Amino acid sequence: MPTVLIIDDNATVAVALEVLFSLHDIDAICAISPEQGLAMLDQHAVDLVIQDMNFTADTTSGEEGKALFSEIRKRFPDLPVVLLTAWTHLDTAVDLIKSGAADYLGKPWNDQKLLTTVRNLIELGQTNRALQQRLQRERKQKRELEQKFDLCGLVWNDAATERVLGMACQVARADVPVLITGPNGAGKERIAQIIQANSSVRDGPFIILNCGALPSELIEAELFGTEAGAYTGAGKAREGKFEAADGGTLFLDEIGNLPLAGQMKLLRVLETGRFERLGSNKERQVKVRVLSATNADLQAMIRAGSFRQDLLYRLNVIELHLPPLAERTGDILPLAEYFLSDGKSLHPTAQSCLQQYAWPGNVRELKNVLQRACLLAAKNEIMPADLGLPVITSWASSDNEPGKEAIERALSRAGGVVAQAAAELGLSRQALYRRMDRLGINRNT
Repeated sequence: MPTVLIIDDNATVAVALEVLFSLHDIDAICAISPEQGLAMLDQHAVDLVIQDMNFTADTTSGEEGKALFSEIRKRFPDLPVVLLTAWTHLDTAVDLIKSGAADYLGKPWNDQKLLTTVRNLIELGQTNRALQQRLQRERKQKRELEQKFDLCGLVWNDAATERVLGMACQVARADVPVLITGPNGAGKERIAQIIQANSSVRDGPFIILNCGALPSELIEAELFGTEAGAYTGAGKAREGKFEAADGGTLFLDEIGNLPLAGQMKLLRVLETGRFERLGSNKERQVKVRVLSATNADLQAMIRAGSFRQDLLYRLNVIELHLPPLAERTGDILPLAEYFLSDGKSLHPTAQSCLQQYAWPGNVRELKNVLQRACLLAAKNEIMPADLGLPVITSWASSDNEPGKEAIERALSRAGGVVAQAAAELGLSRQALYRRMDRLGINRNT
């Protein structure tokens, strides 16, 4: 059960609040002075503080409340504080809001509004604490990965990416084929480089062949090499990718584009390590670690007869699936910062736009968007309009304010917690309330 600390020298106020909260499954403890309130904060786990602004008889300046708030903020910087104030102290309350107070309510207060405020702040606090604990775990795991393995300068911060990295590093030293799946532009080649860098053949060559970038009739020649005269124009013998990768790693990108004839020969190499150059009957022996990648549905291709099932079994002894960037939202801002030119920065609303966009082109598209924005932005701080993304149409109100649709989406993602939605939109809680009222959005949505 959440706990609220009430600091007020008026016993009637304290009892009224205590009864109100008890009826709604919120535990309340009371203190009659700032000193007692601070002592109770040291003794109890508290989710929220409600404090008065004056504690001495015939005192109305609000200075005591300001001093108490300042001390709470110093000792417990993340603890939400709600101010109870007479309207004559509105300016003081507004100043404290600017200094970090969560909200203020006038006396007498509206019970429903107070409950809504308290519930929102408690829920937000619990969410933030859980988030901080998760972030601490993830930061620790990230440090351990970076210290133990060579991650080839990869920029990342999302748990989904961490899971892929962890498995990639775990299987790197095993001499088995690995199939990396995921959409174009997601970073599959970088995962392959990380596997190579942490493998037992990390000092050997790392050879890349994009099976989708060559005509089908040249694939076999690229894989296995050619003898002089093997076909018109083949004036001299040439080694293929397998020979070039001997003692190292061969990365076959877009493996789904490999023609059936090439698939059959690749299967034999994976099984025996032996092959012949095109136009030759002489077998050659190599020791190559094969990594492959595809954005295709290989199971569907098997059903259609365009991909060999036995080859898939050989390729995906270990399968790593790299999700699209839209499912790794924690990577978006670190990558964006990495792609920025020197001296450029992102306005908070631009950051929000980046996080809301679906990124069909994944990391590759993000890089292009940031490079273009850095070139075209009139100022060093990049605004939503500089990004050229469709998402900015939902921020079409004046001064880049979020529109009704953007606010409703943010509230939905935040589960109705206004403070959390406001933070996502780059607004203060009160500013979001004003926009909701102006746009006809129910505060209790």
